[in-house]
Amino acid sequence: MTRAPLAADRPVLGVMLMLGFCILAPMADAIAKLLGERLPVGQLVAVRFAVQAAILVPLVLATGRIWRMRGRILRLAAIRTGLHIIGISSMFTALQYLPLAEAVAIAFVMPFIMLLLGRFVLDEEVGLRRLAACVVGFAGTLMVIQPSFAAVGWPALWPLLVAVVFALFMLVTRQIAKETDPVGLQAVSGLMATAVLVPALFLGDALGLPALEIVPPAPADWALLLAIGLLGTAAHLLMTWSLRFAPSATLAPMQYLEIPFATVIGWVLFRDLPNGLAAFGICVTIAAGLYIVMREQAMARSRARTAPASPRAGPDPAG
Repeated sequence: MTRAPLAADRPVLGVMLMLGFCILAPMADAIAKLLGERLPVGQLVAVRFAVQAAILVPLVLATGRIWRMRGRILRLAAIRTGLHIIGISSMFTALQYLPLAEAVAIAFVMPFIMLLLGRFVLDEEVGLRRLAACVVGFAGTLMVIQPSFAAVGWPALWPLLVAVVFALFMLVTRQIAKETDPVGLQAVSGLMATAVLVPALFLGDALGLPALEIVPPAPADWALLLAIGLLGTAAHLLMTWSLRFAPSATLAPMQYLEIPFATVIGWVLFRDLPNGLAAFGICVTIAAGLYIVMREQAMARSRARTAPASPRAGPDPAG
């Protein structure tokens, strides 16, 4: 007997685990913002993945999970790891210029980018209503970007790169999700990233590249460096485990709680709050994203009802 049917009967636990992710992820970003004032981004990212590997590799070995990969799966896992490195590096860089809540909110343009990539790259059916929601979501994101762009210039666009990279990251993950263990995949990703980043740090330090220099952390910073890795790893594990206890349709709207949590954490630690235009843009982005989530759920229910009676029924052209 598999554990999936039992897990599906515990949606409250799944929601609580996703809630934990929404709290821990912005906490890790906030610590990265604090340390980014003193330590290079490359060093922060290298420690983040090294801690991930140090936690998950023993866990995989102790639980006997499958984590050996070869051929196509190994190549896609390597691409996924590269995207993960770029995405986290871009987010940590963005946090040096932007308030925490605004950086997180701009990065939430990712669901819209994924929808468009599905339409124009994977040739998935995307109806007019969801395309319209994408336009509205992008408009909300521009409202969030505008005050920051006026203040800091082009660095305000870093979260857009985060969104694009993580959209590609999710598309690659879709290709191998059914053929890999999620914890094993994260363990392999941690090892791959560490194997790439540690030599890159030594090379960057020798060449004098600011983002890849090695700066001895202050004693108090060691605990914060460890916390970035622990919180980041724990957050992704909570997200992974939440999907074992509740369907993704239930959990998807929960992810938008990361934005208000980021707002609270940003205010407590940095006294940063979005201005009126950015706050309105955040609300527009959240509303558009939730509409897309609900529309996806409605279409999934419609397909489930019509599939037995009409197996060739096409998608809703207005979906």
